Amino acid sequence: MTAPPIPRWTVPRRAPWAEVPPLPPLVLADGSGAPVQATMVRLCWDERSLHVRFDCEDRDAWGTYRRRDDPLWEEEVVEVFLAPGEADPVRYAELEVSPLGTLFDAILHNPTSLRADMTADVAWDCPGLVWQAGRGADRQDWWAELSIPWEPVGGSSRIWRANFYRIERPRRPPDTEPEFTCWSPTLTDPADFHKPARFGVLELGSIR
Repeated sequence: MTAPPIPRWTVPRRAPWAEVPPLPPLVLADGSGAPVQATMVRLCWDERSLHVRFDCEDRDAWGTYRRRDDPLWEEEVVEVFLAPGEADPVRYAELEVSPLGTLFDAILHNPTSLRADMTADVAWDCPGLVWQAGRGADRQDWWAELSIPWEPVGGSSRIWRANFYRIERPRRPPDTEPEFTCWSPTLTDPADFHKPARFGVLELGSIR
């Protein structure tokens, strides 16, 4: 099967979220199709930061971790991987937010796309990062927002490589199967988000 092309997206200047168009809905990591519980991602930017909002359909939003840099990927979480430039990144920021508003942030060094060669600087706390999460109005849906300052994650660039992810995990396995979804599917089974060659391309839109 031919791999789907790397997605590209022009990020608009900052505006109210209702005026920002969403990316295509996240798809299953293996590229096989849509998940049962959908996730929409919106992006906009200003001179200081990339602003990201996730809106998650969720029949049972939950979490137990409350300390920064707890292993949020073991429960439910949304994630941003981000690096400057258009080349396949070796170094990138990983930022995660849980339904409780708990944050994980780290810098990854991933020279071969193999877990055995990957290292994470979990001691790194992204300076100036702003984040929050909350409940939606229906079906225990939830949302998360991050404002990611440019400088700590790579400085000034008009082009960025990025991927956006969600882990939807049942509270009481094996009630249902977990869903691992991506903007750009990593084409892995079991799911592996750390595939920099599959990161999409973001281009910052023109200044109005």
